[in-house]
Amino acid sequence: MAEFGAKKKSDAGPPVAGWKAACGGAAGAAAAAAAAAAAGGASSVETHRGGEPVSNGNCSASDAVRRVQNESGCESPTWENTDSARVAIPRRSSLIKDGSRASREKKKTVSFSSTLSEKKISSAAGCIHSMVEGSELKKIRPNTRVYQRYYLLDAGLQALYWEPSKKESDKARIFLDSIREVRTGRNTETFRTSGVYEQISEDCAFSIIYGEIYESLDLVANSAEVANIWVTGLRYLMQYGKHALDMLANSQDSLRLRWLEQLFSSAAQSDRPEDIEEGIPLQSAVKLVQSINSGVSTGKVEHRFKELQRVREKTCGLTVENGSGNKDHSPSKKRTGRNGQVTKMEFMEVFHDFCTRPEIYFLLVQFSGNKEYLDAKDLMRFIEAEQGVAQVSEEFSLKLIQSHEPSEEGRQLGHLSLDGFTSYLTSAECHLFDGEHNNVCQDMSQPLSHYYINSSHNTYLIEDQFRGPSDVSGYIRALKMGCRCVELDIWDGADEEPIVCTGHTVSPPLALCSVLEAIGKFAFVASEYPLILCIENHCSLQQQKVLAQQLTRILGEWLYRDQLDEGAIYLPSPHDLSHRILLKGKKLGLGPDGEAGEVSEEDEGAEMCQKVKAVNSGSGTPGGIEKDVQKSVCVTSQSNSCHLPHKRFQLLRELSDLITLCHSVNFIDFKTSSKSQKPWEMCSFHESLAVRLTSESPRDFVNHNKHFLSRVYPNPMRIDSSNMNPQDLWKCGCQIVSMNFQTAGLMMDLNTAWFRQNGNCGYVLRPAIMRQEVSYFSADTKDTVPGVSPQLLHVKVISGQNLPKPKGSGTKGDVVDPYVYVEIHGIPADCTERRTRTVTHNGDNPIFDESFEFQINLPELAMVRFVVLDDDFIGDEFIGQYTIPLECLQPGYRHVPLQCLTGEDLPHAKLFVHVALTNRRGGGKPHKRGLSVRKARRGREYTALRDLGIRSVDEVFKMAAPFLREATDLRGNMQNSVAVFRELCGVSAVANLMQCVLALSSRASGPEGTPLLLFDLQDNYPTLEPQGPLPDVLRRVVSTYETMVSASRAVMELSDGIYDKILHIQTMAMEFHENLQSLAMKEGLKGSKVSRALESFSWNITILKGQADLLKHAKAEVKENTKQVRDAALTGNLTKEGAGLQRARSQTGRGQGETTSA
Repeated sequence: MAEFGAKKKSDAGPPVAGWKAACGGAAGAAAAAAAAAAAGGASSVETHRGGEPVSNGNCSASDAVRRVQNESGCESPTWENTDSARVAIPRRSSLIKDGSRASREKKKTVSFSSTLSEKKISSAAGCIHSMVEGSELKKIRPNTRVYQRYYLLDAGLQALYWEPSKKESDKARIFLDSIREVRTGRNTETFRTSGVYEQISEDCAFSIIYGEIYESLDLVANSAEVANIWVTGLRYLMQYGKHALDMLANSQDSLRLRWLEQLFSSAAQSDRPEDIEEGIPLQSAVKLVQSINSGVSTGKVEHRFKELQRVREKTCGLTVENGSGNKDHSPSKKRTGRNGQVTKMEFMEVFHDFCTRPEIYFLLVQFSGNKEYLDAKDLMRFIEAEQGVAQVSEEFSLKLIQSHEPSEEGRQLGHLSLDGFTSYLTSAECHLFDGEHNNVCQDMSQPLSHYYINSSHNTYLIEDQFRGPSDVSGYIRALKMGCRCVELDIWDGADEEPIVCTGHTVSPPLALCSVLEAIGKFAFVASEYPLILCIENHCSLQQQKVLAQQLTRILGEWLYRDQLDEGAIYLPSPHDLSHRILLKGKKLGLGPDGEAGEVSEEDEGAEMCQKVKAVNSGSGTPGGIEKDVQKSVCVTSQSNSCHLPHKRFQLLRELSDLITLCHSVNFIDFKTSSKSQKPWEMCSFHESLAVRLTSESPRDFVNHNKHFLSRVYPNPMRIDSSNMNPQDLWKCGCQIVSMNFQTAGLMMDLNTAWFRQNGNCGYVLRPAIMRQEVSYFSADTKDTVPGVSPQLLHVKVISGQNLPKPKGSGTKGDVVDPYVYVEIHGIPADCTERRTRTVTHNGDNPIFDESFEFQINLPELAMVRFVVLDDDFIGDEFIGQYTIPLECLQPGYRHVPLQCLTGEDLPHAKLFVHVALTNRRGGGKPHKRGLSVRKARRGREYTALRDLGIRSVDEVFKMAAPFLREATDLRGNMQNSVAVFRELCGVSAVANLMQCVLALSSRASGPEGTPLLLFDLQDNYPTLEPQGPLPDVLRRVVSTYETMVSASRAVMELSDGIYDKILHIQTMAMEFHENLQSLAMKEGLKGSKVSRALESFSWNITILKGQADLLKHAKAEVKENTKQVRDAALTGNLTKEGAGLQRARSQTGRGQGETTSA
């Protein structure tokens, strides 16, 4: 028996017993003795700050809580430490190799393991003990008032008190039995109205709701870990009262402990069945630890075992007094570490150190109702409410438990322990990438010009562009990666055999026939959709004949030879062209028949050749050619004369006839293309020209790419095979952006990740606003996009696991100081990045606990990139990265597998994150289409249509004004009522309605546990009915819920009619489209006024289409909200029907297949 406390005897309650066992460690008699020495009453503030710490046995809460309180885990509010506020950190280059930053004062120290005393708190008993120790917390009051106080739990576990305080001692405390709820985040009225709201980290804030009138004590911890400790400890005490530790001592983690004992005993019996008490060999103990945490290194585990044994020998058994009073140092008296054996106590302690993740423990406790395991209903609730999976059954949850729970006892009981929950969260089911996108999931029946196409540049090169080797493996690798457009530069070879190489360089050539055979073998291994061969023909007529014969012989029936009808306005779809190979190249016109004709030559390498020759003749230093050429890249790229005069050459008609859908033509300007270019004709753009066009004519470029394919190839001066940023061209709709697949880095990460979103088939459907015949979109926008509803991306970086030392680092040992960048890539308005703090000397399981929010204005073109870096590096700072399209994100708690610089997975290296994607007001179900809006005088956001100056057209658009206003009001009333209801439920802006109702169920209970509120599910819209007198806060909840139901009902009843009227007006307006220019001339508009009228017409059409789509999504959102309320009421036992109503559920349509294990 032992008590918490130090000097003064407490009369607040009975002594606390059994805490040693409750902590779940293996400290044994030494821990019990330390606890007994610390027994006493409540400690004073001075004792906690300067006196002897209260012992915590194996939990080591005293050291741990001091450590986490001193870490800068949360953003410091401006009321203190203003000098240490974060400053902006510049962006890094695409190839993170040297990664040099500003000079740093500190140097990396050498460390091979963390200190034994630095143990993380990962048990309820450890949380309660650290609360008795006390913590400095900030108390938030209205009107920006903030008080620094020291908060403690009395040793009798009956009250929370704080010092110093002007209140009398009886008033500066809250009795635990008066606490109604412990709420996480900044989710009370006091927080929301505080002037320092924006400066408070969501992860460090929590509130204690107490008393008959639901008062709130709003607190901010110095780190998210301290906040988790207080929230977990208080919730346990609310449920189990002052006897919580007695209960924990008897039952806490018993499932896990029994499993570990069985694991140890089985290993001991297999190794030394005759002497189990002596323990197991060190290597066997290491393998047992690695069987659960496969990412931890053998050396670290061995070192920890040996370090622990040395400590035990010193404190427990190295010197034992014998009967004569002398100290006996005989090895036979050693109690641990005998003959390299590991005892059960040592094994359990090291297992706890390496296999217990506190962040997952706190999550488990939150959803288990303060148990040490999840049952099937708990897991079902977690998967539905947090992971965003609909229609989960208990049977499905039980299957997951059977798949992931390591203990036989747990599987039989249907209980998921901490280790089983960790296994589930690290499995493929909880991967950040949505598994639906591993297969083709987009519409593949639209014209070819409506897709981005994965493309390779100079595919045969596997290193640089000038001296590097050529190899057929370049084609094989690219095709296996889903590339759908490869390049062949074909020249005359010896013995009348064409060759593939870059002319004018010293790279060795390849035989054309071997290249074509490799393409024929691997063309459709990764994708069934059409493959484009970009042929740059430099052959004589004689060898062109051989080229045509080899193409026909080797590729055979795969070659697409059909011609489009003359009146066609679009190319065929990828679906129509499945298993076909398209040839892109020059084609003869419809002139007189003959075996050959003259066309302009394509020679993308000529510019590089000319520059290399100039540099070579000037410097005379062959070894410095590449360096000198690269220095001239910026000059060349900015020059308007980057295109050399086109040479003419003879093209064989037999070869010309093989070119059907991808006829290569020269680009003149967008006006010429719109008038004369055919859909089967395509232009190739030099990178510098394409980038200039995206800046000077972004809207024209987007409109050009609605009908025609555009190919962009790298600046020939990229002799090192570096890559351009594909996003710069994708934002204008350019379909084919040729990449150097052999060069790793940011640009290739973006390209690879982008094409994963559609089954890695090489085709990705472009955003709708880039495909619609009439739409208003400018690629260089730095604001919201008309016709698209902005989304809010919420990312919480929780922790990392098994982060390796940076490749090439000269540091000795395994020490890593990691931090994480979260980057957003997309249109200019979306591009941004945020970084976490640095966690020093911890690559095994660094805890970041930092949240970020990003507004995404064009979600369909956005990507998220996680980059892990080493803060104080020697050499290379890059640890790992993972890039993912926004639309592939799965919500909830997810693990992110990190990849090395070359794109391969880093074994066992992960990030643990929480992700939510909501509409701009927060909450709700995110959607992909919507509307850009402008604020009106009354504060509500209304659409703004533009006048064209053409009377007949303007009159039609004016008819839409009242319907647009009504549609906006319908959506706004519904979404605002949902937001207010969410606030009253005390959840964050990222929460859905299921989470709102589940949070409400925890506080809507009377003194004897009887519910104060119940849902009646008989109506289409569940009604919330009081079951007796309600406190004021719950009356407000009921009133707000009724307002939300009324607004939702209005959306369902009125939205279809308004939707039809808006689309009818849009159809009427589109009738003017063909004659719009002549109508403008009749109205007397000239020059720029005509252009503005055409632009305004596109704007208005986009607004009408966007508003109609947004209204349709609002109706879908209401249906989803209603379903979530129903499911949550059933899950939380808040229905009037009670147990008589069985929950009818089908198998989940998403994430619930025949197999459940990963």
